[in-house]
Amino acid sequence: MKFFTLFVFSCFIPLVASRAENTVVTFDAEDFVEQTANEVRSWHITKADSIPEVLPDADPPHLDGAAGGAYIEVLPDSRRNHGEKLIRGENFSPEPGQMAILKYRVKFPGAGKYYVWARAFSTGSEDNGFHIGLNGKWPESGRRWQTVLKNRWHWECKQRTEKVHTGVPMALYLEIPEAGEQDIYISMREDGCELDQIMLATDPEWRPPGYRREAKGDMTEKGPPVKIDRQPYGDGSVQITGELKTWHKVTLTLDGPWAHELDRERNPFTEYKCEVSFRHESGEPWYIVPAYFAADGNAAESSAVSGTKWRAHLSPDKEGQWDYTVKCQYAGEGPVPGDGATGSFSISASDKKLPDFRARGRLQYVGERYLKFAGDGSRFLKIGADAPETFLACSQFDGTRANNPGKGPLKAFKPHLADWQKGDPTWQSGEGKGIIGAVNYLSSKGLNTFSFLTYNAGGDGDNVWPFVSREEKLHYDVSKLDQWGIVFDHATSKGMHLHFKMQETEMDDNRRGHKTPENVSVPTSLDGGKLGPERKLYIRELIARYAHNLALNWNIGEENTQSPEEIRAMAEYIKEVDPYDHPIVIHTFPSQQDKVYPPLLGEQSVLTGASLQNPWDAAHQRTLKWIRESEAAGKKWVVANDEQNPADLGVPPDPGYAGHSGWAEKEGKKYNLHDIRRDTLWGNLMAGGGGVEYYFGYRLPENDLKMEDFRSRDKSWEFCRLAVGIFHQSGVPFWDMKSADELVGNPDSNNGMPWCLAKKGEAWLIYVPEGKGEVTLDLSGVKGSFSVTKFDPTGEAEAIDMDDIKGGAPQLLQVESEAVLAVKRLGE
Repeated sequence: MKFFTLFVFSCFIPLVASRAENTVVTFDAEDFVEQTANEVRSWHITKADSIPEVLPDADPPHLDGAAGGAYIEVLPDSRRNHGEKLIRGENFSPEPGQMAILKYRVKFPGAGKYYVWARAFSTGSEDNGFHIGLNGKWPESGRRWQTVLKNRWHWECKQRTEKVHTGVPMALYLEIPEAGEQDIYISMREDGCELDQIMLATDPEWRPPGYRREAKGDMTEKGPPVKIDRQPYGDGSVQITGELKTWHKVTLTLDGPWAHELDRERNPFTEYKCEVSFRHESGEPWYIVPAYFAADGNAAESSAVSGTKWRAHLSPDKEGQWDYTVKCQYAGEGPVPGDGATGSFSISASDKKLPDFRARGRLQYVGERYLKFAGDGSRFLKIGADAPETFLACSQFDGTRANNPGKGPLKAFKPHLADWQKGDPTWQSGEGKGIIGAVNYLSSKGLNTFSFLTYNAGGDGDNVWPFVSREEKLHYDVSKLDQWGIVFDHATSKGMHLHFKMQETEMDDNRRGHKTPENVSVPTSLDGGKLGPERKLYIRELIARYAHNLALNWNIGEENTQSPEEIRAMAEYIKEVDPYDHPIVIHTFPSQQDKVYPPLLGEQSVLTGASLQNPWDAAHQRTLKWIRESEAAGKKWVVANDEQNPADLGVPPDPGYAGHSGWAEKEGKKYNLHDIRRDTLWGNLMAGGGGVEYYFGYRLPENDLKMEDFRSRDKSWEFCRLAVGIFHQSGVPFWDMKSADELVGNPDSNNGMPWCLAKKGEAWLIYVPEGKGEVTLDLSGVKGSFSVTKFDPTGEAEAIDMDDIKGGAPQLLQVESEAVLAVKRLGE
């Protein structure tokens, strides 16, 4: 006997004084115990390893997003649309209980009216209905379940009637007579109907998880699907919310002009200019913060597309009184309600503790090789994940779909559901637990950064865009972007730096990659690579919504192929709009670095760093090259190693993960996580680099486009944590040190030999690779005595103090295995 899961929800709706507890009974559509009357049409189960071969069936499988990776469909499917011939008793059954009848044994906790919610997928106008019955009977209230939504899994509770063919909401229900087992029946109405899950709920106001997101869907380019019925403007009032403390997110919400995200006559994203001046009572600092359209002010929960709320976020860096002035104008009318509004609020000191970045302040570029926190003055060495680049292709964000699900599927981060903790944020009845849990896991491993594309339409994944639809570049999806913001704000609280990769090579301009000619048609590129209205709006929306986060960088693009002029223009506009002056970096192909970077060094651009892609064993040499060339040009860049080639391999998984050996091999060259630790991680850090992000190639488990389980590299994350820990625990002033490999007998900075960072005459940090056993530090011409501490970069041994050494001559230092030595001047 098979029973089904029971969920009990407690709901509160402000308009209702009291409400009985809601009861929800859920079962998967494929878990039927019997099928009858299936001679002409039959329900077939679709799974990844079992695709029905029944024809005709014009549409492909829809496994992406199906709960449990399975669903059922009535086949054959000979009538998908109204124009195809209707044959009663074959492809259409208006009466219930006549064709393709499924039986389920379901246990109910009590009697009552249960509203019938079904999760379905429809591709035509005639594959979107079924009947539901109870204990061998087919009541009128269970006939003609109906949906009109297309091309996505979605929840619906509607009954088709003679007057309302699109279905009457909440008119479909079953009267359960008593607690205990009941027989639930489903029978065909239209062939081709696809069902995933059924939920029966006692509360008519309750909605299934994901209902609002799925109902909103992905709007089309050809015009608003609904008539814009404009509403009155707001009253111009201003509300200040958030924790009024230094470095915390403080939100100003204006009740201003009513707008709709799909309005083409009064586009809230192009026709209105709203910004807020925030100024400390002392006169400094003074920030001009761009404001954005926020619909009803609760869009992450409501999926609202319209409203009167406009927002700006401040992360104040000073205690005391802050004054604000609102500027909000419509291009066709001038000032709108709220324009000119003023006020003030008082900021006290933050009470947060590490790893929360609010305990450290804003991360800034200060003209050095390392970024620096404005609050506590500490330097930042980043360690984290470069994959998946499709991190934001999460099925639980509104309006998110995969344009090519075979290559770039959506993800839910189910392996990290258990990492979500009570009190962590979610949206819409528990959505987002997986992606929030993933951030928690990365933070728990001691990591401090992750990267993601915010736009990849036409790229490898083709499943992330901030717009209401893939092609609609001037209308933004307000609720989706609010949900992104929930994840980003949580990441800041967990000490996670946000690496915004703003575009990728396939669509950053009118060329697909660096090997194709210019001026081809790339419809998804913003202004063809130029700084035009599409690109300016995109930059402004990202900055307005997310720049309050304390630790982030704007990456011009992954494997960027724009011209130097286009790169400069884009970077300058970012710097102009961003009130917090976050770092701006660029990433390009390994073979293109000598072409792309030189015209951008020094005062030739406002860039602050390079995001390097190189062979995994070239990190030390390539990091050194761009550190030295940027310094020679008069402006030191922060140089990170953010992608490891070969592109099909990258960083391999831990040995034993998903049965993998832990080894990667290309053209006879083998390597594993220990090689990555030595030559990539320590290679970058010992060159004076800003840190690493690990990339996972497309041939490996949990790769760049499909990864959902960060535990696939658990041991590699541990090595990262240990490395940065050694830098901070060693006590050497690494921010004042430079590469000096010649002092340890490695003038060419080769792999497999010691590397050295040095502050002349004061401190040295030496990495000794496995198998060397000893290293000679040249202290010729240096006076004084020095302490030596040995650290184990594998974590297998505790740090130990070695014998002190004296300057004036080369000193031989004995080590038994791979080690890091911190040499510091002793007090006189």
